[in-house]
Amino acid sequence: MPRRTTKDRTPQAEIAIIGGSGLYHMEGLTRLKEITVTTPFGKPSDSIMIGSFEGLNVAFLARHGRGHHTLPSGINYRANIHALKSLGVSRVFSVSAVGSMKEKIKPGDFVLPDQFIDRTTQRLNTFFDQGIVAHVAFADPICPTLTRLLHKSSQGVSVTVHRPGTYLCIEGPQFSTRAESLLYRKWGADVIGMTNIPEAKLAREAELCYATLALVTDYDCWHETEEAVSVGAILDIMHANVETAKQVLHHALKLAKNLGSCSCQTALEHAVITPLTRISPTLRKRYHVLLQRQLSTTLKKRR
Repeated sequence: MPRRTTKDRTPQAEIAIIGGSGLYHMEGLTRLKEITVTTPFGKPSDSIMIGSFEGLNVAFLARHGRGHHTLPSGINYRANIHALKSLGVSRVFSVSAVGSMKEKIKPGDFVLPDQFIDRTTQRLNTFFDQGIVAHVAFADPICPTLTRLLHKSSQGVSVTVHRPGTYLCIEGPQFSTRAESLLYRKWGADVIGMTNIPEAKLAREAELCYATLALVTDYDCWHETEEAVSVGAILDIMHANVETAKQVLHHALKLAKNLGSCSCQTALEHAVITPLTRISPTLRKRYHVLLQRQLSTTLKKRR
């Protein structure tokens, strides 16, 4: 199995799919190769599969690992995003199972969120925790270009898609209490999940375009006439959702060729507060993949 370090910067993929619950591989990719990536932030959830889809180089990563062995709070989100960045990825489709917080959003429907509410408490949510401080803008956390592309791709598929929406992320692994579920409805949340935060925050810090395809499996536990969420019911709907999601993703990949530049890809332009001229060689090595553009400019100024 090929092993890749962050020193090897030859681009191998242009776009990535992060598969959530039930999506552990992606059909349709040819010339597949499996790569183990080493990052300064530890090991990703699994090795990364890279293949070609109609001329587009695509990376696939199972968020929970193939076999679903990692809890939402145990996922090394930093390693996952850093690994994709090191492979040359500039855009990420995130696929996630969620619960619905609104009557009109039914199990089996898809949602394209444009906002997040963060209720997590135990997760590392920034790369910049050692010697460098960065404050990225996160008012609009989802890439509008990728969301429009996903919406267009869903038009030819037999599924109801809701857009926009607010994704509330809880710590898990337990589902919500009924009181919590009712509270989140009052806050205006559309769906509830356990994995898109800090994933979306880290994607922004890594200057990656990021969009979520949220697959609705249940009504959480707020709904008075529906049974409270159960794993068995979720699994049945989840498997059907995943097959439909693959169709949407295939369409999206076809449309993703030759996309232009995006403001997501310069998110760190004015976000790094620490003068890079003052950081140590160790920090330059740690942050090289994330700050390659800024570090190159700094070195040129020194010469």
